[in-house]
Amino acid sequence: MIEPKPDIASLFNSLTPYFEENVKPTEEVTHLKQLEGIYALLNNADVFFPILFDFADPWKIDMLEFLNDHYMDDLTMEQIAAYTGRSLATFKRDFAKISTLSPQKWLIKKRLESAYVKLKEEGKKVQNVYVEVGFKNPSHFSTAFKKQYGITPSEI
Repeated sequence: MIEPKPDIASLFNSLTPYFEENVKPTEEVTHLKQLEGIYALLNNADVFFPILFDFADPWKIDMLEFLNDHYMDDLTMEQIAAYTGRSLATFKRDFAKISTLSPQKWLIKKRLESAYVKLKEEGKKVQNVYVEVGFKNPSHFSTAFKKQYGITPSEI
């Protein structure tokens, strides 16, 4: 509940003629009344500050959801950061909160896990899989795969 204080009462009293006479206020008046309303609420109780000024990153996209959907795409870290609504530095900071791996290592691990499934369970060929999961270089793919699984992709 909002306490009935003079600034709140004054705001509503000043708006009454617009409703009673069915007159639309100008944009400038509307803007001033919005500001007056914000100040009246802020003066009313501290509880309104986080409600009115909580910029808790509504424009940021969930990083893991985005990465799970796009881990095979040829995107730079800068592009991934931008697509998730972050600068590169903020992306790395936010990512550190949800994973012990760096974003690059997480992507490689995710690509290798997908490659393993495609090789082992789907019976696909190494030549097709490395590109399909987002690696550009078969040598890098093979080295990373062996490092993670202890065998080369062709041994599956």
